[in-house]
Amino acid sequence: MSKKPVKSQAPEGSLQRQLSPMHVWAIAFGCVIGWGSFINPGKKFLANSGVAGTAIAMILGAIVMIIIAFSYAYMVPKYPKAGGEFTFTKNCFGKTLAFICGWFLVAAYLTNVPMNSTAIALIIDGLTGHKGVLNFGFHYTLAGTDIYLGQMLPAMFILILFGWLNIIGVKKAGFVQTVLASLLVLCVFVLFVSALISAKAQNVNMAPIWGFDKAAAMAANATTSEIGQFAHQGTSGILSAILATFAIAPWAYVGFDAIPQAAEEFNFSFKKVSFIMMIAIVFGCFVYTSNNTVAAAALANWPERVMAGEWVVLVAAEELLGTFGKVLVGVGVSCAVLSGIMGFYLASSRLMYSMSRDGYLPKWFGKVDKRYGTPKNAMIFCILVSLSGPILGREALGWFVDMCAIGASIGYFFTAAATLVTTRRDKDGSAFLKIMAAVGVGFSVIFMILQLIPIPGLNGVHFGKESYIMLIVWIALGAIFYARQHKFFADKD
Repeated sequence: MSKKPVKSQAPEGSLQRQLSPMHVWAIAFGCVIGWGSFINPGKKFLANSGVAGTAIAMILGAIVMIIIAFSYAYMVPKYPKAGGEFTFTKNCFGKTLAFICGWFLVAAYLTNVPMNSTAIALIIDGLTGHKGVLNFGFHYTLAGTDIYLGQMLPAMFILILFGWLNIIGVKKAGFVQTVLASLLVLCVFVLFVSALISAKAQNVNMAPIWGFDKAAAMAANATTSEIGQFAHQGTSGILSAILATFAIAPWAYVGFDAIPQAAEEFNFSFKKVSFIMMIAIVFGCFVYTSNNTVAAAALANWPERVMAGEWVVLVAAEELLGTFGKVLVGVGVSCAVLSGIMGFYLASSRLMYSMSRDGYLPKWFGKVDKRYGTPKNAMIFCILVSLSGPILGREALGWFVDMCAIGASIGYFFTAAATLVTTRRDKDGSAFLKIMAAVGVGFSVIFMILQLIPIPGLNGVHFGKESYIMLIVWIALGAIFYARQHKFFADKD
């Protein structure tokens, strides 16, 4: 006996309203906090910015994101459709700029999916206690790193599984996301409280608080006792330390802006949008800052462990709580990775669906599954692109971070600018909102300058060579889609 198809709650070809406020918070928070909050303390934050530089950068980044969130809260009720920033730009600046905004937002959202998937092998290595346990089968070397079939298979399985969950229904995906996000918050909070009450976590361990020149220290085979001579010092050193992390704040907090992408699927009032966004940002700031600080405070020799490439958050948790700490981080980072994959799948597929529906991408991307009411084809495309993550390997993480950061910065810029245009056109919006939108435009430009333009005296802030290459490839791919739809763009708005 065959199952009866689920009845759609919306007209055929449109999305269904099934997301509660809790679902939407979980999607936003799950996107904000992915693998980076657990892996990057050792990979980027502690060396580049130290405890103090990272904390200042993350708090400043959260403040800037909250400022920008005011623009989103104003624009979502004006244009309550899937597409978010793309929809805002389309209605305020025309087709070409809308395509540019949408295409770079796809990069911001979609690069986070393969980013999270590459952390799965690291999680398995850490939890089993055997580095390289998945190093079996066919393998090759890319960017100096060996990539094995054994590492690819579990990551690809997760990518396909969570893509399928997004296809079979947004409500099911929202429930899974809520469970994952709640567990993530619990794990980080327990680790934070443990560090507060443990005698093993000490302030003296946090030096050098502004980070150090990792490359120079490694070249000199420096020990923790010698690391002071490589520490970031003086006005230039401290400023570089803060800006190195502040420049990627758009990547760190990208995800709160995923909320507008699912606007057509809300089953609640749009008045709650600003509160949900701010809570997601504040929670995200806490997780980033807490994990980074706990990792340094619990390890007297964290500089040596960072230079050795160790997973310092995991080591610190085990130092504080033994095996339970190891399990705690394992559960937390697993929830972060899986919720990130789930949330960014939803955001990127809804964005591509919206762009296709409005004629900016081929019609194939805009097809909605008749049974589940989800953008099936856009989701399939997202799955296929995301499978590049396990193939490129862990060294591609930094490249994906840079691509996400520039894409998010462009999205923030157009949202804040569209707010200024809309308030003037509709003659509404408070003076406070207009000031916040203008500040949002300014900071978005600052982010783009820091990411794309090398500034003398500021080290480790701008893109690396591989990131510039990925940016050129993404622009070229966008140009192909733009040319394919040339008749649409040739018509006047």
